[in-house]
Amino acid sequence: MLLMKLKPEEKFAFLQLSQYVAKLDGEYGPKEREIIHEYCTEMGIENVEFTQNCFNLEENLALYTSFRSQRIILLSLMVLVHVDDKFGIYEHKTLDKIAQYFGVLEKELHLFSMWGKAGSALYEQALIFTEE
Repeated sequence: MLLMKLKPEEKFAFLQLSQYVAKLDGEYGPKEREIIHEYCTEMGIENVEFTQNCFNLEENLALYTSFRSQRIILLSLMVLVHVDDKFGIYEHKTLDKIAQYFGVLEKELHLFSMWGKAGSALYEQALIFTEE
């Protein structure tokens, strides 16, 4: 719902960022893949696998210049990291780094994390409700 508000170049950058974050713990599982697929559908772009060795976090983060885009990115990443109920140390450190880059306070980041946890739980419930 929020990702469609990103600029086109931000959407493609977010797809790379989300895949980078999803693979941080060495486990790119089905729930993470499904969320990223949903993100692509929402943004109206193709899901293309990226190669991690070509990814630069700081260069990616520099593309999100508006306050609004930065908050959308963080909220969406929080859903992604919580969807598999495994918010690991590498994900945690990276999201802290992203938050610092965007100037998000620790207290604010905690609220974003709680929102992401609730959002991922609601997403899972919606899948159950819509199963055939």
